[in-house]
Amino acid sequence: MASLLTDPLFEISGRGPPPNKNFYHFTVTKSDVIWRWWKISLRTVDRYSKPGELRESHQDFLDDTLLQSEVSMVFGRRILLYTKALCQGHYDYLEHLSDSLLLRIINYLELEDVGQLGRTSRRFRQLCGSEEFWEQAVRRRCNTVSVEVASLALEVGWRSIFFTSKLHLQKLISRRRLKTEEPSRSNIPLPLPTPKLSNLQ
Repeated sequence: MASLLTDPLFEISGRGPPPNKNFYHFTVTKSDVIWRWWKISLRTVDRYSKPGELRESHQDFLDDTLLQSEVSMVFGRRILLYTKALCQGHYDYLEHLSDSLLLRIINYLELEDVGQLGRTSRRFRQLCGSEEFWEQAVRRRCNTVSVEVASLALEVGWRSIFFTSKLHLQKLISRRRLKTEEPSRSNIPLPLPTPKLSNLQ
């Protein structure tokens, strides 16, 4: 499972809370914690100040309460707790899986479970509501998906196709056929009226 982990494990950047205008970058790799800062100030004395960097091992970061308080002040307590957990070896493997692999896993869940999973994080909400997920769900439920159904899905969405009954789906496809046939019918020239004999005399 460790091979699934990317490096860095986590990184974030941003400005400090007002009145602090400095810029910070925080990285947790598989072996180190890196804290970088850029001083942003209008004061002349700070104009030529160089960026700073502090690099520590995971254990040193867990013991460094001063750096922890800085991380918490700039990025919030939730980020601090998450990065401390990473340094303690508590990895969130799901966060490091590709979207395509996660979609394959999600498709084995019951729909009720998919709905609950979608409420756990922004990433899972996007995946569980994505066209890719619902297309896979439709293709898994049906033996074959016709070209007409796939074309209809581009208009109404795969989620709508999934929850549409087969009878209603057939009606929608029939209506689409009629709409596409109507323009071609209007282009067919109408037959000329047959002249009457009285008009020819």
